[in-house]
Amino acid sequence: MRSFLKPAAGFTCLFALATAGCSSGSDGETDAAPKPSARETSAAPTPASTTASATSYAPYVSATEASDNDSAGSPTTYNLAFVIADGSACTPAWNGEDSLADSSVKSRISQLKADGGSVRVSFGGASGKELASTCDSATALAAAYGKALDAAGSTQADFDIEGDQLTDADSVALRSQAIALLQKERSDLSVTFTLPVMPSGLDSDSLALLASANKYDVQVSTVNLMTMNYGESYSGDMGDYALTSAKAAHTQLKKVFGLSDEGAWQGMALTSMIGVNDVDGETFTLSDAAQVRAFAEEKEIAWVSMWSTFRDQQCEEGSDGDDDAATNCSGVTQSSGAFGKAFAG
Repeated sequence: MRSFLKPAAGFTCLFALATAGCSSGSDGETDAAPKPSARETSAAPTPASTTASATSYAPYVSATEASDNDSAGSPTTYNLAFVIADGSACTPAWNGEDSLADSSVKSRISQLKADGGSVRVSFGGASGKELASTCDSATALAAAYGKALDAAGSTQADFDIEGDQLTDADSVALRSQAIALLQKERSDLSVTFTLPVMPSGLDSDSLALLASANKYDVQVSTVNLMTMNYGESYSGDMGDYALTSAKAAHTQLKKVFGLSDEGAWQGMALTSMIGVNDVDGETFTLSDAAQVRAFAEEKEIAWVSMWSTFRDQQCEEGSDGDDDAATNCSGVTQSSGAFGKAFAG
């Protein structure tokens, strides 16, 4: 997914729902209700015994700039986009530009938490330099990730790996080692990998990244599928493509992590690019959002998300280019916050 950069600039314990004892979310919250651990009594309720949906809503938001649509749908968790390297050094910064200690960012994060959601720090994205490409050791990389998590007061980390970073085997291995080190230091750290997907499923590079996570004993909570930007040959219904992609990836996740049908669904998240996508002919509608939400609830998928709250509004007519469907509006007819409400169900 895009960043908010200015144009000038062994066997993994997968999924908190599938395996007892996996890590929990920040601020004492998780995106999905975990099953009881062995220490809990057999009388403890399970998700199936409650009326509340097991699927939460966790949109991507700008870490540095508030949007009037951030709270639409009352998110359970906010994905803070993005922490990347500040230049070529192993220094984490919001969007590669703003210091982790920036007072306005700290104030923003505090407000998001006050609004009722926890925060997950998202590392990477489509632009800038992911820290694994600038840090020269797993220890240094783990420390950089830890600084960002501490700055946000979060125990949830999302690694949005795409493009060149996904094909760089060295950075993939270094990242896995660093995350494993970080989880040894922080037993409550939950980890999400956000990966591109096609209607045919995850590609070989994404599967190699998950295999690397297994190799270094990374405890993975969720695999978040970016159901978007499939290519010019995919001119059909975007809601249908999202479901087809999820079903294909579900089969792959079962195999990679040795999960049951239920466990693989509960360890999955889905993120759509609302409105017009980066590929001509691909438009994700409000109807598509409702379709994805209904499917996610049926399968008890961990959470659904969108890129992004910033864009969850209609573009203004006659704005002389101030509104851009690629950055600050959806490009479709809608009321402000409508996608957030649709994804929240």
